[in-house]
Amino acid sequence: MDSVPDLTDSLRVVEALKAQPVAPSNGPRQWWKGPLDVEGLALGAVQAAATSLNALVGVPGRYSLTSGATAAAFDSLGHLRIAGVKPEGFAPTSGFRRTSDGWIRLHANYPHHAARLTAALSVSTPQDVGHALLGMTSVAAEEAITANNGVAAAVRTRDEWVATPMHASASSGPWIRISRPPTSAGESPQLSRWVPSAVPRHPLAGLKVLDLTRVIAGPAATRLLGALGADVLRIDPPQLPELRDVFIDSGFDKRSAEADLRDPAAMEAVRLLIESADVVVTGYRDGGLDPFGLAPEALLLARPDLVIVTLSAWGSGGPWNGRRGFDSLVQAACGIAELYGRTTDDGWQPGALPVQALDHATGYGLAAAAIALLAERLRSGRGGTARLSLARTAEELFRLPAVASHGGSLPDPELRVMDSPYGRLRYVGLPIMADGVPLEYSKGPVRYGTSQLHWH
Repeated sequence: MDSVPDLTDSLRVVEALKAQPVAPSNGPRQWWKGPLDVEGLALGAVQAAATSLNALVGVPGRYSLTSGATAAAFDSLGHLRIAGVKPEGFAPTSGFRRTSDGWIRLHANYPHHAARLTAALSVSTPQDVGHALLGMTSVAAEEAITANNGVAAAVRTRDEWVATPMHASASSGPWIRISRPPTSAGESPQLSRWVPSAVPRHPLAGLKVLDLTRVIAGPAATRLLGALGADVLRIDPPQLPELRDVFIDSGFDKRSAEADLRDPAAMEAVRLLIESADVVVTGYRDGGLDPFGLAPEALLLARPDLVIVTLSAWGSGGPWNGRRGFDSLVQAACGIAELYGRTTDDGWQPGALPVQALDHATGYGLAAAAIALLAERLRSGRGGTARLSLARTAEELFRLPAVASHGGSLPDPELRVMDSPYGRLRYVGLPIMADGVPLEYSKGPVRYGTSQLHWH
């Protein structure tokens, strides 16, 4: 690039972003049934990423979105087929369970979470879980399970959630919380060692992204960064492998390695990666990586030009800030499950959003924040930190204007196929277009944990 445009507005655009309904370039505005404007959340989050990309490359309108592709992308796992087979859903022990006074949502898809659940309830088999819960209140069961490092959330009404200290924390501040490292007196800006590519499909070519995320939200963000050309290296702990189907869905255009951060040699390899990384994305519970020296403040102290984006379920404040969580549990806690409940032959039961919108919207927010901070780094030579949480994204959804029960229809998604080490994949593409042409993945998922701990 001959010159770097002044991109100071890019941070303000994203930092002040509220996931407001946006008018897509084409396609319907509403299509999912339900009382909340999930479409507005989805379109607003993807628009945030497109807005940041336009600011980064200095070409207004180059990146845009369509409603059909956005709807498909927010249900990417539902559309995925692996060698003709549909991905597995929630484990049998996961889901809503009755308690003595209501309902609780459990998440036991991972073996270690399932073991902690049965231990917390003093039962030996998953079949005994339901019986044990019937003898406990929802909140008492939630507290017992989370105290044993398990994952659960009582189903609360919206009013009950609003009355908690966690709501006060989760609803405060902007959707994307951005902070910048302080500038010392007399300090000269560092020259950014990376600049965007002029190729519209791969503006992030040459960018090095260290991906320390799991499940859906974080991996969805880094999947987008990889599709935009970045060298994305995902690292997982060998003792806690990722679920295969979830990994495949988010594994396009990135590499996959394992590293036990408790091992000094592995930790040193990760530190060397960070020394030359441009972006670090983390997706563990708040403070979970701090013992390894990976807190954002520590990373920025060593590398003021580093861009760090972090994700947690409940945020960095409030009494649940260090608690484990997932999209489904945030829905249960904050009132969404109660709002989407229904009456069946067995009585009233809680419900869920039509897609895991909190995960996907937060993922696109993470990508938007990373790109906005990169744009600012081109101008100032300094990076920064962006923090998002699933609970904060849920509050954005509730802040959108209420809609009557609705539901239109979308055309069937355009399905793509690609060979992979796991067999032939059928999948949906990205929701963002470059100059009116849909972005495409360049490479399928690699074998889990087979990549080396170095940059390309």
